Amino acid sequence: MRSTPHKALATTVLAVAALAAASVTATPATAAPAPAPRAAACAPAQVVTNGGFESGTSPWSQSQAGLITNRAGQNAHGGSSFAWLNGVGSTHTDTLSQSVTIPSGCSSATLTFWLHIDTAETTTSTKYDKLTAKIGSTTLATYSNLDRNTGYVQKSFDVSAFAGQTVSLAFTGTEDSSLRTSFVVDDVALDTSGGTTPPGDSTRTPSAPSYTVSLSSNTAGTGWTGHESATFTNSSATALSEVYLRLWDNYHGTCSAMPITVTNVTGGTAGALSVGCTALKIDLPAPLTQGQSATIGFDLGITVPSGADRFGYDGAFSMLGNALPVLAVRDGAGWHLDPYTNNGESFYSLASDFKVTLDHPSTLLVPATGASVDTPGTSGRTITTATATKVRDFAWAAGPFSKISGTSAGGTPVNIYSVSGISSSDAQSMLSTATSAVDAHSARFGAYPYGELDAVIDNNYWFGGMEYPGFVLDLVSTTALTHEIAHQWWYGIVGDDEYTSPWLDEAFTDYATDLAQNKTGTGCWNSVSWASSAEKITNNMGYWDAHSSRYSTVVYGYGKCALHDLRRVLGDTAMAKVLKDYATSHWYGVSTTAEFKAAAQAATATDLTSFWTQHRIDG
Repeated sequence: MRSTPHKALATTVLAVAALAAASVTATPATAAPAPAPRAAACAPAQVVTNGGFESGTSPWSQSQAGLITNRAGQNAHGGSSFAWLNGVGSTHTDTLSQSVTIPSGCSSATLTFWLHIDTAETTTSTKYDKLTAKIGSTTLATYSNLDRNTGYVQKSFDVSAFAGQTVSLAFTGTEDSSLRTSFVVDDVALDTSGGTTPPGDSTRTPSAPSYTVSLSSNTAGTGWTGHESATFTNSSATALSEVYLRLWDNYHGTCSAMPITVTNVTGGTAGALSVGCTALKIDLPAPLTQGQSATIGFDLGITVPSGADRFGYDGAFSMLGNALPVLAVRDGAGWHLDPYTNNGESFYSLASDFKVTLDHPSTLLVPATGASVDTPGTSGRTITTATATKVRDFAWAAGPFSKISGTSAGGTPVNIYSVSGISSSDAQSMLSTATSAVDAHSARFGAYPYGELDAVIDNNYWFGGMEYPGFVLDLVSTTALTHEIAHQWWYGIVGDDEYTSPWLDEAFTDYATDLAQNKTGTGCWNSVSWASSAEKITNNMGYWDAHSSRYSTVVYGYGKCALHDLRRVLGDTAMAKVLKDYATSHWYGVSTTAEFKAAAQAATATDLTSFWTQHRIDG
């Protein structure tokens, strides 16, 4: 989610002192067992029955007898039987369908079939007769008399988005009043493979987290102590016997001197710290069944290290991104306990509610996620109470910022907080950019839901920019700030597993930035060069950490170019509708590559299989 390509940093060892009063009761990483493994690999399967039509008609449902046949006039692709729809030469509809169950544990599900079309129509421009292929309520493709061919052509569709569902697979052919068209289908298959078998079901849990936090800072805003609690529900049919807290910012220290300390856990028993002390297991007193809720609490200590980073202080100004522990997610792949990456993001969390009370010196301004209210504290201190609903994380900053405010034409309050050294004209420019960007993105993807928007501007950030819900860090850069604000939709509102699928937020955000700046992607692929056959837009952060010099080029650059190309295939209006509808249907949810591909395919009669292959978009 960085807005600019990452730059190499000189190796710096940060000596981080633990808070004097804090001690960790959990076992350090050196003594911790490995995280609970994700479930075993799934068994590949082919789930269509009698796809070659060689075993009679069962379990296919026919709108009339005789669609499954071996009669003269057409030939099978394999064997002797096939499905022959239409070919009547008068107004007519044929439908062929069967119910299929796609296992939830496999990451790949591909529907294929062979199709032959012959026609007596003579037109080269009008689609008089049509065949539609659907799965569930989703139209995969529509073919017509214009797609006539001399033999069979194989069609292929990624239907991974339907994993865990029982849906109808259907072919429907229609003819108009004259001139016959025959649609001949054979060797239908739906193959599943890869991925993992879910621990019980693929529901994301623990769901609906609600965090209550109360912290007090030292005079500089670099040390915070207090208490956090988290209430959550098990949405899965599989019992929940433990949860994991992600202490992400322990990446910035060591296990012997952790910036984030958790002690005095209630509502569960603290277990081992793992994954470089960024994951803390908490065993629950009794397993939670589906629909049951629980609350855990703990004392929290935060020590901000030196450095102009998303977690670090730059002179008198502290940035606290990912400083609050949040619950890890368990889904069909098991617990997601991926390592921190400094090259991009590892974060995967569900929409949550936060109420955070920050007690700090009145000399410090404290911009934060959510809507904030300041009240007087004691002895020259101020209490900032920030409330945020349906956000995936909570971040804040503290320092003697200069602040200017405005409101977008659409009514969103925007605040710009600048560190020393940022000119008033640059601050005003960033305010103008922010108010314009939030409205541009709102118009395309849906109204901005987080109330106010805070931007902390510091030209010393090595990473360019970083987004959190309602709160961004950025350089003085129109493009970078427009990008970070677009992330409010692509990851903030429409979430994703950033370690597994970084393109789902970065490529979409760069594409949204282009649209906001009236860029069409012309010349997008100039000088394109793939490093290897293994390099794909959809690779995970494990791959990009091993090929860090290619991360920005491929995920940001090639990723947005692929979306520009998709717009050219679908058309501007259709692409705009796909993205807005997709954002609406995934509002506060989680996106996957398979779901987006299915949404794009449903918007066009053109088979996008070769498009995804050409653009190296797997999943």
